[in-house]
Amino acid sequence: MDLAPPAVNKCGHMHRSPLIPLALGVLAIVLLAIVGARITASDLTAELSLKAQAAIAKAGGTGVTARFSTASGMPSRHPLLIGGNALGSATRAKVARAVAAIPGVGGVRWENSSALASRAAPAERPLHCEDDVAALLRSRTIRFEEGSSRIDASSQGLLDQVSAALRPCLGAIIAITGHTDASGPEAGNLVLSRDRANAVLTALVARGIPADGLRAAGVGSARPVEGLDPNDPANRRIEFSVAESQPFKPTPVDTPGP
Repeated sequence: MDLAPPAVNKCGHMHRSPLIPLALGVLAIVLLAIVGARITASDLTAELSLKAQAAIAKAGGTGVTARFSTASGMPSRHPLLIGGNALGSATRAKVARAVAAIPGVGGVRWENSSALASRAAPAERPLHCEDDVAALLRSRTIRFEEGSSRIDASSQGLLDQVSAALRPCLGAIIAITGHTDASGPEAGNLVLSRDRANAVLTALVARGIPADGLRAAGVGSARPVEGLDPNDPANRRIEFSVAESQPFKPTPVDTPGP
């Protein structure tokens, strides 16, 4: 079947649908709005970046930079603080507060951390959770199967209590350190202590503790309990410590406006 030819007016020109130029016009307006928004947002974040670097320097944040962009490169009011690993937790907290206090800045977070600082939230170090966990482990031990990193079933209840005690420290970097006694080759002790610390980390994540706030390490028999013989089995233990603290106060995902 032959298709009908396009309609032709008296002057010999084909009729065009009025929807095509209308759609092109709408598309052009949208593209201009997007480009304008990105230019405006980039100008804003560039200004915030300059102010942040001045605030970081004043707070003693040597080696720290503030990146005002998302992982995909979009401008953002929520800066990522990078570097400063050699700084103490008090200085890092001071730097985060200084940047968060800049008008127009949203939530502030450190690289490899989910902790967000709010301008309205005072910095604090919730040491009580570390003390609570230490109290739990003073009379009981997280037990593992012999020569293995598999957590013994009898310790599951203790892990429930440990995870509950750690919740007030959400937003902190919580260090999990595995220890062994001095029996056996030290190379094997290091591997076993690290594997056991990682097993505890996995167990805590399964109980709702954010993985990016946990750090696991094993030191073998290098740090025996004070006053104990290095070969004493009581040196086989898991210890927790709060390595860094920022109040956990998430902010909405930032979408730069026009």
